[in-house]
Amino acid sequence: MAKPTKSASVCKPAKPYPDFPLFAHATKRWAKKIRGKFYYFGPWNDPYGALERFNAQRDRLYAGQALQPEEPTVRDLLNRFLSHKKVRLATGEIRERTFADCKRTCDRLARVLGKTRPLVSLGPQDWDVLRADIAKTNGLRSLSNEIGRIRSVLMFAYEGGLIDRPIRYKMFKRPRKQKLQEIRNRKPKRLFTAEQLRQLLDIANVPMKAMILLGINVAFGNSDLAYLPRQAIDFDNGWVEFPRVKNGKLRRAKLWDETLIAVEKAIAVRPAPKNPDHDDLIFLTKYGQQWAKLHASPLSAEFRKLLNRLAMHREGLGFYAIRHTFETIAGESIDQVAVDHIMGHSDQTMASEYRERITDARLEAVADHVHAWLFESEVA
Repeated sequence: MAKPTKSASVCKPAKPYPDFPLFAHATKRWAKKIRGKFYYFGPWNDPYGALERFNAQRDRLYAGQALQPEEPTVRDLLNRFLSHKKVRLATGEIRERTFADCKRTCDRLARVLGKTRPLVSLGPQDWDVLRADIAKTNGLRSLSNEIGRIRSVLMFAYEGGLIDRPIRYKMFKRPRKQKLQEIRNRKPKRLFTAEQLRQLLDIANVPMKAMILLGINVAFGNSDLAYLPRQAIDFDNGWVEFPRVKNGKLRRAKLWDETLIAVEKAIAVRPAPKNPDHDDLIFLTKYGQQWAKLHASPLSAEFRKLLNRLAMHREGLGFYAIRHTFETIAGESIDQVAVDHIMGHSDQTMASEYRERITDARLEAVADHVHAWLFESEVA
């Protein structure tokens, strides 16, 4: 028995009425063969729009006076979108890791939708297929992030001028926030105790000790430490000013004496950089390379070795959990505005629009509160 052809497996829609002049092509478009060539006039889900375009062009096409321009495809969209992101990468508006995430998303769209698929044929029938593909390898939170990136690509098709009307993707929704919160509630807390952090500081090497202290002192995450330049720290007065890598929000925070001493020691033992552009960075790996990679975090891997040595490793407890710990403990200082400033959180409230400064005294009070929690509890 002969196997069915690929086109036979496609469930094509019926014509809206018997004399409808177009037929449903396997590419999910309404088509017509004119003078020996196929022409396409719109997606299956818009037969009357396709008919309107056919009627507007039919006389010229039958007379051979004009050829229908090629419709933009998924390949066209992805190439244009990534070119746009490359420009933003070159200007420093996005980081390499953000570009890598966009590239992986585009690879998924090319694989699932097909590179030659016309953009006008994309619609609600594709979103469940994409969602199922994402769910094969991503948890619910990662699913939400990937859907957000895909929606931005689809939006670019219209905003980038490839098509004259937006793709209908509103049904391609992220998981409900309530569901995401339920999952988060079931997960172990991403929180260190003061005793655990002291144990880690006791066995950490010189650079790692400085990075841990910056994590709990001023809430620096993996990327912040990877890009931290020497000029960001005022060693004479004990302050750091450095924009958060993730969103560019400027932060200022008071450094403890222990942190300043640890950073100075880390600079003293820092290897020579492989890349001259990295000469101003405080932290480099033992190979003289930056603590930042596109698809992995060397800092997280090294920190996990410390956790394993202390039999402390568990789900959710990595280097970034130090930042969670700072937010939790610093929040008990009862000055959330100052804490948000140190964290580098974006504040969309009207109060933020009017607030022109936060005094150093408030920032120092937060630092003192966390310092007392970390070190003075040891005495108690």
